[in-house]
Amino acid sequence: MTLAVRVIPCLDVDAGRVVKGVNFEGLRDAGDPVALARFYDAEGADELVFLDITASSGDRETTYDVVRRTADEVFIPLTVGGGVRSPDDFDRLLRAGADKVSLSTAAVRTPDLIDEAARLFGSQCVVLSVDTRRSTRTPSGFEVTTHGGREDTDRDTIAWVREATDRGVGEILLNSMDADGTRSGFDLDLIARVRETVDVPIIASGGAGGVEHFVPAVLAGADAVLAASIFHFGDVSIAEVKRTIADAGLTVRPRG
Repeated sequence: MTLAVRVIPCLDVDAGRVVKGVNFEGLRDAGDPVALARFYDAEGADELVFLDITASSGDRETTYDVVRRTADEVFIPLTVGGGVRSPDDFDRLLRAGADKVSLSTAAVRTPDLIDEAARLFGSQCVVLSVDTRRSTRTPSGFEVTTHGGREDTDRDTIAWVREATDRGVGEILLNSMDADGTRSGFDLDLIARVRETVDVPIIASGGAGGVEHFVPAVLAGADAVLAASIFHFGDVSIAEVKRTIADAGLTVRPRG
């Protein structure tokens, strides 16, 4: 059975507002997260990803109130991340309405958190968000970063996704920091390298600039494609992306 390719808008949130920049810098306002979530739900998005992009660097909790209000407005799966540091954070987010919880900085700092979260809540709830960039310091040529791409780790991306899935991660949100916000296309080599390494679903993120960029990401190994700015600013619609993927002979979920 062929699984349908999922099309996922990403809401990068800072101080309760959706923002978008280039390589996580020069952030500009893109709207209210609850209003955007409602719009994407109606437009046919398969899931939503909500990332509080400054929760870890600012040493503060994810904005649970926004999560609750968003969950109240949408009826599609919601993945939430940012500032998640403990099983209690997992529990609070799931109770607030999240279907899945994304780990990034905390997983790198304390890998045992993955094991514990998978044991308590199930691997299907545990998403590893990997912010990675090309680097000459690692064997694979890709290095994991933390704190929204602000800090290097010297950790090899390919080795990290292998370890994380062994620990119980059920899905990988793979974000190319080099491509993020550039609209130059997904990092196909990165997607293919991770696909060769793990069996869990991969969400490709970073670099979408037009409808022509989504099919190559799927062919490289992505199970889902994620974008932010091109959706937020009306350059491309969810329906256009789904139509392009379907026209390439790939399966997508129907709207509604």
